[in-house]
Amino acid sequence: MNIDMKYALDLMLEILKINSPGGDTSEAMDRLEKEFESLGITVSKTNKGAIYGTIKGQEEGNERLISAHIDTLGAIVKEIKSNGRLKLSNIGGFSWNSVEGENVYIKTRKGKVYTGTILPEKASIHIYSDVVSQVERTEETIEVRIDEDVRSVDDVKKLGIAVGDFVSFEPRPIITENGYIKSRHLDDKACVAVMFAAIKYLVDNNLTPKRTTHFFISNYEEMGHGLYGIPEGTTEILALDIGTVGGNHTSDEKSVTILAKDSRTSYDFGFRNRLVQLAEENNIKYNVDVHYRYGSDASLAMLQGVDANFACIGLGVDATHHYERTHIDGIENNIKLLIEYLMADENNIK
Repeated sequence: MNIDMKYALDLMLEILKINSPGGDTSEAMDRLEKEFESLGITVSKTNKGAIYGTIKGQEEGNERLISAHIDTLGAIVKEIKSNGRLKLSNIGGFSWNSVEGENVYIKTRKGKVYTGTILPEKASIHIYSDVVSQVERTEETIEVRIDEDVRSVDDVKKLGIAVGDFVSFEPRPIITENGYIKSRHLDDKACVAVMFAAIKYLVDNNLTPKRTTHFFISNYEEMGHGLYGIPEGTTEILALDIGTVGGNHTSDEKSVTILAKDSRTSYDFGFRNRLVQLAEENNIKYNVDVHYRYGSDASLAMLQGVDANFACIGLGVDATHHYERTHIDGIENNIKLLIEYLMADENNIK
């Protein structure tokens, strides 16, 4: 299988650098809409800002939907402090310890962007040596130091910064010589790249998927309502999301994670078993795993009452919702399994 890995990695790096915290994803969506169009795929939009491209299948009926989400963790300005610094409210689930010291981008309502850094209120060990390591990092004890000459609320307001402005974290993407990929927001931008690399493989090789397939880019997954407006006729949903590496989990960075259960629900055994069989028949490295404190577009859609079968696969990612890491081999294995799924006749897999 001749997969264009350069395309996958280049697209991943490009979209990692586009800020897209949940609630402010339009720039990233515009970029992916152009990517669909460059591959000759017509794009549809939902009222809530998601997009999907559709490829007609060899056979009608039992349409499939593949989802990956472009929204990321981030924050929103909830208060301008009297000293000219900002208090934040989180977007998505993460520990404030995980973003301490990170550079951020503050986007005003009119689109101007300022830089800053997330710090505890008492950051300097020279000044606060007795409390620096003892203070818990929470919304109430961290702040953003803006890279501007500001000392008061009025100073900040003059910049155009206001309560409700979005704050994005610097992703810092790096690919090492031995193939490890380090970055914030691999969840889920690496999976978005997997999706498009599989589409490109079909286009480059003039292949038609077995079933009509909708490739859905969701934009509110981190808040739990990413997958909605499912195209009529969809009977099966496959979410592309991260596999959590560490602890007693089975996921690893070079394999495909196939979810058996997350914190919301178990996944359909028959669907999951088909994915396992495809991986085994095609010598694709995989792990079946159970995830805690986790939900995917697929499982959350089920809670909304969507009537479709559902499964989830993804990259094994270390230090999820922190400074994350995966491997090029994992990306390639996920692309391979997705292609095999797209081309497979579910009636021939038991």
